[in-house]
Amino acid sequence: MDTKHIKISDYQYCLPDARIAKFPLAQRDHSKLLVYRKGEISESQFFNLPTFLPRHSLMVYNNTRVIQARMHFRKATGALIEVFLMEPAHPVDYERMFQSKGHCAWLCMIGNLKKWKEGVLKRNFDINGQTFTLTVERREDTVQTLGKGTNYWVDFRWDNAQINFADILEAVGELPIPPYLNRETEERDKITYQTVYSKIKGSVAAPTAGLHFTHEVLQAIQQRGIVEEEVTLHVGAGTFKPVKSESIDEHEMHSEYIVVHRHTLENLLHFHGEAIAVGTTSVRTLESLYYMGVKLAANPDATEEMLHVTQWEPTKRGVMARG
Repeated sequence: MDTKHIKISDYQYCLPDARIAKFPLAQRDHSKLLVYRKGEISESQFFNLPTFLPRHSLMVYNNTRVIQARMHFRKATGALIEVFLMEPAHPVDYERMFQSKGHCAWLCMIGNLKKWKEGVLKRNFDINGQTFTLTVERREDTVQTLGKGTNYWVDFRWDNAQINFADILEAVGELPIPPYLNRETEERDKITYQTVYSKIKGSVAAPTAGLHFTHEVLQAIQQRGIVEEEVTLHVGAGTFKPVKSESIDEHEMHSEYIVVHRHTLENLLHFHGEAIAVGTTSVRTLESLYYMGVKLAANPDATEEMLHVTQWEPTKRGVMARG
């Protein structure tokens, strides 16, 4: 069957709200672990994971860190406006963005958009006992369409050039936990909704497969001689986007930003491309590397823009053969 013609209805199932864990266990690595081995399924606990992994193999983690991407502003009329950061607009580099002082711009999803036709929204906030003001202004003429949704260019300004945007997010932002949890964000989510190895800020959702790892589990993995590598994939809000189409070809996926270092590529080559990927974000990063390699093989001078892997490009005939 053509991948594009897969019916969404074939993958629908009932998941009662009562079966969704609203909060993680106090000890992350005590969660259940499903083990599929030689055609048989068994159950264990996550702290036993290292015993199931082959010695001296290669394991790849996504070291992205969730940012407090959700902000709320109140208009003079009382209307509540939500500004959800999607991706940097100016500067476009994530690291430079978080170090921005005084001004920056993001492409954002806007909640209650009909109530914010124009004008500047303001919000006061405190840092170290001092009060500052953050203002946001939406540009009508700069949008980016994501499927049927739209991201708007939003300018952020604040009245202290010594404060960077990372400070702003810490003071004003809210961690965007998954909507299916059906609860408000709590203070403890700032810790529990991050992997213990998260480093690089940029995601609006956690790479959830990694949430069960603890430092003790990581240490046990290292003791088995397993080589560890990290990639960075910043999960976008498209991960929250519901699939409303009848077939998969009508559902438009968003692009995501990845970073892979040279030594990681060298280790992948050393292990002949065989790696244990932690979660789907690591998987799709590694899969994208293949198709980027195909493009580089055909054009060694390809620019970063030319290396972009589009949604259906991997399904085109001949791509695998060219690799």
